[in-house]
Amino acid sequence: MATDCEAWLNANPLDADDLSDSFLSGEEENGIITKNIKNEINGNWISAPNSIHEARLKAKAKRRLRKTSSRDSGRGDSFSENGDPSRGTNGTVPPTSPKSKLLDRKSRAGKGRGLPKKGGAGGKGVWGPPGEVYDLEEVDVKDPNYDEAQENCVYETVVPPLEEGAFEKTLTPIVQEYFEHGDTNEVAELLGELNLGSMSSGVPMLAVSLALEAKASHRELTSRLLTDLCGRVLSRSDVESSFDKLLRELPDLVLDTPGATQLVGQFIARAVKDQILSKSYLDGYKGRVDCVHARAALDRAAVLLKMGMGGLRIDNLWGTGGGQRPVTQLVREMTLLLKEYLLSGDNKEAERCLRELEVPHFHHEFVYEAIVMVLESKGEKTFKMVLQLLKFLWVSSIITVDQMRRVSLSATWW
Repeated sequence: MATDCEAWLNANPLDADDLSDSFLSGEEENGIITKNIKNEINGNWISAPNSIHEARLKAKAKRRLRKTSSRDSGRGDSFSENGDPSRGTNGTVPPTSPKSKLLDRKSRAGKGRGLPKKGGAGGKGVWGPPGEVYDLEEVDVKDPNYDEAQENCVYETVVPPLEEGAFEKTLTPIVQEYFEHGDTNEVAELLGELNLGSMSSGVPMLAVSLALEAKASHRELTSRLLTDLCGRVLSRSDVESSFDKLLRELPDLVLDTPGATQLVGQFIARAVKDQILSKSYLDGYKGRVDCVHARAALDRAAVLLKMGMGGLRIDNLWGTGGGQRPVTQLVREMTLLLKEYLLSGDNKEAERCLRELEVPHFHHEFVYEAIVMVLESKGEKTFKMVLQLLKFLWVSSIITVDQMRRVSLSATWW
């Protein structure tokens, strides 16, 4: 047996390295482990003791990389094991995420909870979410731009004064619209927005001049307008100076409106009654008027005021035209008109009175009252006169065929 083993060893000789690697003694094993521990720091193998400092720096870089990897993953450059930014095969930086750092709303300083800026209401020219109320910013005395004089400043909206050339062009549409709606408060608000200045005395004169060429209902609206504006937009001295100008310009107004003399006198009497002109206004012109038209207007006003003391209602001097009157009053006036016509038989006078009522949409009521009056009368005289009047009004287009048909249909149903 011994001879066989010796023969096999001679045929397969063993190296010294194979013998050292196969079996290790206790001292050799402890020596190798100590050597391996000294050459490895934090998982980095070092070749010599002089590179310990370099290994520590690389380990520190890897720790920093692990802290920021969750926040910076997918954004920016990736790092290799050595702490260097990894590049592609061509030496270029690999493409980053579509959401670049410039469009990122999260904090890049590693602080905060990662919430969007301004509570999600950020953006160009936006200060915060809608509905947020900001308090008044207090002035900082230590501000280098602080000016002590700014604290006592009062900011007001300055309206330039109305020029004389634009006065009539601006106020004429306001007065004409007032004739349509009849709201004095709206006119007062519009005039309050204008800087009339010394031209405020021209407002009554312009309103009266437009009313002279208008209807009786418009004159009544003008008298109400002057009464409501006095004390709010106009003063009593403005109204007096305006009527003074009207009396001086009466010769020119008569050329356009022949009855301007009587109408201006009625406006003066109504203004005295409404207490926007003093009672001594007429006394100031006694013996001092050379113009015939002005003297006639003042005499007309004096007569109306004396009649007012005797029971005449000057506040209803112009009447109430149009649809502003109640229906019962319109029916009563139409009935009186028919009774006067039956006494006089004047077709033109009845036409004029019907026009002055200014209710063309209510003329079918006039036809109805005329038919009722014929039915209640005795004899054929009333029938012939009413038939003649309705024919005359139909020819003059005061009453239309449709209004007559409406009355006939209602009478048939009744």
